Amino acid sequence: MPELSTRIAAELALPAIDPHRYTLRQRIVLRTIIWLGYAIIRLIGPTLRVSVSYEDGAQKTLDQRPLIASFWHSCMIPATYIFRNMGIRVMSSNSYDGEYMGRIIHKFGFVAVKGSSSRNAVRALLGLRRALEEGWTVAFTLDGPRGPRHRVKPGPVALARSSGLALTMFHAAVDRAWVLNTWDRLMIPMPFSRVLVRVGKLIPVPENATDEDIERYTGELQVALDLVCDFAEVNVKRAGTREFPYYKQG
Repeated sequence: MPELSTRIAAELALPAIDPHRYTLRQRIVLRTIIWLGYAIIRLIGPTLRVSVSYEDGAQKTLDQRPLIASFWHSCMIPATYIFRNMGIRVMSSNSYDGEYMGRIIHKFGFVAVKGSSSRNAVRALLGLRRALEEGWTVAFTLDGPRGPRHRVKPGPVALARSSGLALTMFHAAVDRAWVLNTWDRLMIPMPFSRVLVRVGKLIPVPENATDEDIERYTGELQVALDLVCDFAEVNVKRAGTREFPYYKQG
């Protein structure tokens, strides 16, 4: 994995939690969640036995950029560790949940762009478009921040049309995990679990695509994400075999 550049490190210098936005109790809870979340990922991450599988026509490496990546909210924890220190820009909700998630992923080399599918979406998409122009990959947890689970939203396709860059997608399946009883069924991998990352084929979206085309490409992205998710979940126990050798993490 590449090391953090000076520029990324500078962007990771987050301001203090705003005392005017949150109560003292909320700020204490935020700090607790942030450090607990960071500790869990930092401790479990190095033990994960990761394999990576690419569909025909997929990107060549995990750190290839710039691209517009999509994945489901449920695999956010293993993805945070596997894709760390790549400077990936991620749309982050302005909500309380988005605040602590954004700060946790910052500690792993991601840069949060504030906004969501329901609030400040235009501002966030402009920020992501600017990141693409600067050569960074951007990523969407497509069914976040509150669901519905495993349902694609049109943001990535619209961004692909305006930027001229291709869509990519992946899923990280875990063979042994604690699954939270939340809307997204968030997975916390158990130590030394096998993880299979399945990366789907690139989907180019023409800049002259009509709104009708956007709907069609959104459906294509839904199908592609469903396929990589199904493939990873079915084959995760074969991670580490000759077909799916372990991925050397930095």
